Amino acid sequence: MDYLLGWIIVLLIGAAAGWIAGQILKGYGFGLAGNIVVGILGAVIANWLLPLIGVHIGGGVIAAIVNAVIGAVILLLVIGFFKK
Repeated sequence: MDYLLGWIIVLLIGAAAGWIAGQILKGYGFGLAGNIVVGILGAVIANWLLPLIGVHIGGGVIAAIVNAVIGAVILLLVIGFFKK
């Protein structure tokens, strides 16, 4: 049950982060399903990249969303760069 709940939380955080990143970068959204994927990938990117450059936001749900949004924005910018 905890495993399933963990995945549901990841999907919700990913959806929120993808939606927020889509709002920050108007015109870069991919719809709800695409934004969930971008948010989840963004969270992975941010959790890998931010500590490498010395940025530590903290723990908790809000920090996870902020991390995921930062990563999703980075991902959307990279995708937008190659898309043009």
